[in-house]
Amino acid sequence: MAMNAIEVKNVSKRYGKVQALSDVSFTVGKGEVFGLIGPDGAGKTTMFRILCTLLLPDEGTAAVDGFDTVSQMKAIRRRVGYMPGRFSLYQDLTVSENLQFFAKLFGTTVEAGYDSIKAIYQQIERFRDRKAGALSGGMKQKLALSCALVHSPSVLFLDEPTTGVDPVSRKELWDMLGSLKERGITIVASTPYLDEVRRCERVAFLDHGQLRGIGTPDAILTRFKDIFNPPPISPSVATESQQTENVIEVQHLVKAFGSFHAVDDISFSVKRGEIFGFLGANGAGKTTAMHMLTGLNQPTSGTGTVVGYDIRTEHEQIKKHIGYMSQKFSLYEDLTVAENIRLFAGIYGMNDKEIARKTDELLQRLQFSDHKNDLVSSLPLGWKQKLAFSVSIFHEPGVVFLDEPTGGVDPATRRQFWELIYDAAARGITVFVTTHYMDEAEYCDRISIMVDGKISALGTPDELKQRFHQPDMDHVFTYLARQATRSSD
Repeated sequence: MAMNAIEVKNVSKRYGKVQALSDVSFTVGKGEVFGLIGPDGAGKTTMFRILCTLLLPDEGTAAVDGFDTVSQMKAIRRRVGYMPGRFSLYQDLTVSENLQFFAKLFGTTVEAGYDSIKAIYQQIERFRDRKAGALSGGMKQKLALSCALVHSPSVLFLDEPTTGVDPVSRKELWDMLGSLKERGITIVASTPYLDEVRRCERVAFLDHGQLRGIGTPDAILTRFKDIFNPPPISPSVATESQQTENVIEVQHLVKAFGSFHAVDDISFSVKRGEIFGFLGANGAGKTTAMHMLTGLNQPTSGTGTVVGYDIRTEHEQIKKHIGYMSQKFSLYEDLTVAENIRLFAGIYGMNDKEIARKTDELLQRLQFSDHKNDLVSSLPLGWKQKLAFSVSIFHEPGVVFLDEPTGGVDPATRRQFWELIYDAAARGITVFVTTHYMDEAEYCDRISIMVDGKISALGTPDELKQRFHQPDMDHVFTYLARQATRSSD
């Protein structure tokens, strides 16, 4: 039997004109925790799919547990677990139905595989009759991992398993992976989070389909620090006149669903041109609060205004005077860059002459002029992200709401995105942002952290670090989030 769990030799894969992988070779030892890292579009997901027998390589060979990925597919499929980035769960099935489905798929039963998932599944078992779509990010993560492990695989593939999941749930997942390693399971994971990269024993760095380096996390992160550890941005400085006017004011806001208070009596204000970080674990109430501020949902009680409009009675006015960008970006993939800009500008009520002038300015500023007729679906993720943000503030709103805008994006691209945020704030646009990256929390002027529907801390990053005697925002967040008493959903 081969000593290595995985052997990749000279693998190449092309999609039309795009060379997704180019002559890639590496090995992974049995029982190793191995990281596959690199910027968006590097070829990581293509490599995962080849190793899981979902794609055939154009050239080269790959073997998992000594079996060839092309000629011995069935043997590999019995031996591997695969957790793709968006979780492979069926949203309309319950927790227990999802698990039974995956067990059946692999020709086993939940009972037969229970010992291999017990430690993880027991944490969510009491929600077994709840639909997967109603779970928080951390709970979905545990269910998806249970589904990937129910047939007792010897190799586990995890493609960005923690994107969109809060820092505490991320740490819990990696602690679980540590216990799987002790059982001899080989783990191959991709992640954009540097703290997770460091929990691997070795990492392979892919970039534009080529393997640029392989070694310990510290060696690779140091060697390619321009990509993984770009210099920090100097904090934004809003002018005095901007700092006096409140653009968001909230008093005693409550949103109840029956007896459950998703948002439980919160009060705060945000000034013009301020970058305001709105943090909290999955299920803390952030999204519900944002929906009330953006006019998508009305409060049960309490008051609030956004750009001078009442969130209870003037939600249609609010929608016209704000920008919004979600983690899913909200661009139309089958329209061109210019068509997307024109569509959203029209929705915001801008006239044709103004749209034409501002479109040219925007394309020049983003250096997209040569790509204005490209379909959005053909753009790299980082470009889509910059375009989505630029479109969300095209009409110069008073506030832009950014809901996890950098999820799953590499550090260098995230830094470029934050430069756009600083530019917007300097023009007097208030930025209201949620993020699970705690290095981004350090970039905010002020931060609120929600726990169990309430705001448990509010202040500048430096104030919060001093108040809770913690070295950085990651430690502050973890310290507060671990005090949550209600379930993560």
